[in-house]
Amino acid sequence: MRTIMRHCGRLLLLLLVLSGGLTACSDEKSKTPPPRPPVPVKIGKATSRGVPVTLRAVGTVEARATVELRARVGGQLMQVHFQEGEDVRKGTPLFTIDPQPFQVALRRAEAQAGQQQALATTAREKERRYAALGKEGLNSQQDYDLLRAEADSLEAAGAADRAAIEDARLQLSWSRIAAPISGRTGSLLAHVGDQVRANDTQPLLVIHQVEPIDVSFTLPERELPRLRQAMAAGSLPVQALPEGAGAAPETGRLTFVDNAVDTATGTIRLKATYTNAARTLWPGQFVTVLITLATLENATVVPAAAVQTGQQGTYVFVAREDGSAELRPVETGLTDAGEIVIVKGLKPGETVVIDGQLRLTPDAKLDIKNGKTSEVAR
Repeated sequence: MRTIMRHCGRLLLLLLVLSGGLTACSDEKSKTPPPRPPVPVKIGKATSRGVPVTLRAVGTVEARATVELRARVGGQLMQVHFQEGEDVRKGTPLFTIDPQPFQVALRRAEAQAGQQQALATTAREKERRYAALGKEGLNSQQDYDLLRAEADSLEAAGAADRAAIEDARLQLSWSRIAAPISGRTGSLLAHVGDQVRANDTQPLLVIHQVEPIDVSFTLPERELPRLRQAMAAGSLPVQALPEGAGAAPETGRLTFVDNAVDTATGTIRLKATYTNAARTLWPGQFVTVLITLATLENATVVPAAAVQTGQQGTYVFVAREDGSAELRPVETGLTDAGEIVIVKGLKPGETVVIDGQLRLTPDAKLDIKNGKTSEVAR
């Protein structure tokens, strides 16, 4: 009996040892990490192209010329020959002030001049007769001098009357107001029947010239040396981009640089001129201004989303041919049209990760998900 009990105890001990060994093996296997799945990413290519070197500013659109139209003579406004907001050409009739008072004044001046001319003609003829009689000794020199002075005085009065006629004609012409420039009319500030005054403080109308048109903006004075250097090489193109979706940029030329830096703001004022044939730009509008100073030829660029910033500086993840990710430090330059210039660290044609970098580590496998298909790079 004791022998059986002893064998049973040994068997139980053996089972316990075997069980502990299996458990230890299981624990060892559980400590080995499973392989990490590929990281879903989107990729892009590093390309080579010309990149413009630009300066950016906020500008204000200004009419090339602005005219506040005022009456030069007073009277009742009889006619308005245009519609508010209409384009007008130089010389187009705009307003008519009642011309009758000026027509009456012109006829009066003409009558006065005719009367004066008749008196002057009579006096000059009388002076000639006295001159002939004086040669025969039939009248005195004093009488002749008086007649000549009278004729001269009447002729001078006739000249003044002719000037009065010209003035009356001028006043009459001012009763018809025409556009002094070509442009676009604004709000009508006087209406038919209104009594207008000469040179009133309030204009009848404001006209803006919008073709061509200017954009005024400022740049920091530190940019002045680069700007002047670029201007020495030729005229500078300037793009104006209006606010709003779908607005097309307008391209013009830099035409004005102020002759002094504003000491209060440390900026210098500039203007660019645009043909504005499509009326993209409008007076008073705010626009983004881009001045192109030069072009970097054959620059390496990548999508801006590819560049990341870490403790060691900027870097990108490069997709290797074996489907793994390489963390590559890079030196960046200008930004243009959603792309960044890579000055150092990358070559055209290399593939970079543009989405999914947060889950990436060096040498991680990539699951490329560009477009509708998904591909695990191997």
